[in-house]
Amino acid sequence: MAEKFLSERNLMFLLHEVFDVSSLSRYAYYREYDRKMLDMVIQAALELARGLLEPCFQEMDRNPPELAADVVKVHPSVRKIMKTLGEGGWIAMTVPEELDGQQLPQIVADACRFIFCAANYSAAAYSGLTDGAARLIENFGSKELYATYVPNMRSGRWQGTMALTEPEAGSSLADIVTTAEPSQEGYYRIHGQKIFISAGDHDGVDNVVHLMLAKIPGAPAGVKGISLFVVPKKRLAENGDLVPNDVVASGIFHKLGYRGCPAVQLSMGDKNDCRGYLVGEPHKGLTYMFQMMNEARIGVGMGATAMATAAYYASLAYAGIRKQGRKVTQKDPSLAPSPIIEHADVKRMLLFQKAVVEGSLSLLLQCSKYVDLKKVGDAEEKAKYGLLLDLLTPVAKSYPAETGILSICQGLQCLGGSGYCDDYPLEQYYRDARIHPIHEGTTGIHGIDLLGRKVIIKNGRAFDIYAEEVRQTISETASEERLRPYSETLEKALAQLEDVTGHLKRVAAAGNLELFLADATLYLELFGLVTIAWQWLRQGMFAFRGLDGASLDKERNFYKGKIYALRFFFAYELPKMKGLVERLMSSDGLTVEMDTAYFKD
Repeated sequence: MAEKFLSERNLMFLLHEVFDVSSLSRYAYYREYDRKMLDMVIQAALELARGLLEPCFQEMDRNPPELAADVVKVHPSVRKIMKTLGEGGWIAMTVPEELDGQQLPQIVADACRFIFCAANYSAAAYSGLTDGAARLIENFGSKELYATYVPNMRSGRWQGTMALTEPEAGSSLADIVTTAEPSQEGYYRIHGQKIFISAGDHDGVDNVVHLMLAKIPGAPAGVKGISLFVVPKKRLAENGDLVPNDVVASGIFHKLGYRGCPAVQLSMGDKNDCRGYLVGEPHKGLTYMFQMMNEARIGVGMGATAMATAAYYASLAYAGIRKQGRKVTQKDPSLAPSPIIEHADVKRMLLFQKAVVEGSLSLLLQCSKYVDLKKVGDAEEKAKYGLLLDLLTPVAKSYPAETGILSICQGLQCLGGSGYCDDYPLEQYYRDARIHPIHEGTTGIHGIDLLGRKVIIKNGRAFDIYAEEVRQTISETASEERLRPYSETLEKALAQLEDVTGHLKRVAAAGNLELFLADATLYLELFGLVTIAWQWLRQGMFAFRGLDGASLDKERNFYKGKIYALRFFFAYELPKMKGLVERLMSSDGLTVEMDTAYFKD
């Protein structure tokens, strides 16, 4: 694996120059976190990533989990990782101090997760899942549930999962059939199966705690009848011992990538003794679960960005030492071959990667800061940032997920045939990354979510606030002559996005909902291009400021690299809007009208 898997300098640029993270210490909730303290947290995360997670990155892929005697055996480093992260407070980064958490700003916690995922995505997934599951119990569970499960989860001794998917119910959760029969003793008897449960069983912890969706008999049909339960692999007996809870790992999926973390099939209640404990109120399970799902979706975007970032630095390192050919202006075969990084087409591939990963990370940290401002703001600010987060979540998940694969593909291409071999990490990154457009909602689902829900909620208020945020950046950069061409281009791009949105809303108003949503994925792609362009314009503003004040060549080169990536995105990526706009404005219903019989030979 490449020695460098991310840029600490870029992370600090985003945290301190673009997002001014230490300004959050003005709020009482974050008063202890000045710049010095925040930098210490980042340095500690980097040390853990380099010393604990990165060394087993390829080993976890080459020695994947195995199911033996109803127990999933994982790489032995998993237990050490969970124990270390738990004891160090990394599974409780944003938890309030009164609950024994670190009370870190979300933006810093997410920067740490980015570091962990760049070092070893599979390893980082165990603690990330546990954090999200524990927070569901904290927010919606009883004091008894909290006391029984959360401390053990936050300490890294017990794993947490999100158990939604079933054999015949993937994205369509309305169709789940797992049942929860109430008992006289206050618990529920769970019967059913779940599939594709990440970290759903393993021997790297002492217990696995599932946050599971199920239906109570007599519940309303569809999603309104879904309840949420804590279903542990082992439950506490009256004497305090852990005893089996009739939850069995009945299968393990052999995956293309992301192999270090098992995807498990679970069977519950085969012996009619699987006990589940209701979280919150009956029939509100999906509402509760969406908290974890939305956090997980941002997490998927962060993981995709981290993985593509590590791949970028691997390809960048290779391009700097691999010698092949000569510049087209050099015809003398006796001249020494050039490092391939000197070839324009290789620079194009590297610039594409840089533009994607650094633009994506900026968007994700933007969302993280919205979480912080929502937490500490007044009622009006909470509403504003809540709407922005709702709108941007499908974009923050899907743009990095989809373009991250393309970015890694370009990185692999830089290595040529070597990239296709497991002597280098690019082929693993390429395999690992393919999960991101699938899990926590496919790209198609997120397209429907963005267009069919988020841009129309509250009469389009979320979209209007988003447009205001983008125009604020345009306004702030318009007076900078070097940025004016890009601010003017983004203004036109935003106007086009508004035109397309208005057109599609009129299609919906006419009653043709199928036609309205037919190309929702393309709308999501268009939205992503405009949004990442906005983030690059923001970065450009601070890059020019930094360049003007830089005295060292290393710093000047860093800022110049930012400016070239900005130029690249606006010159190479944003123009891809044209075809999307043309397609979305046509609304000819081609895919709606296509009869399935026409696919047959």
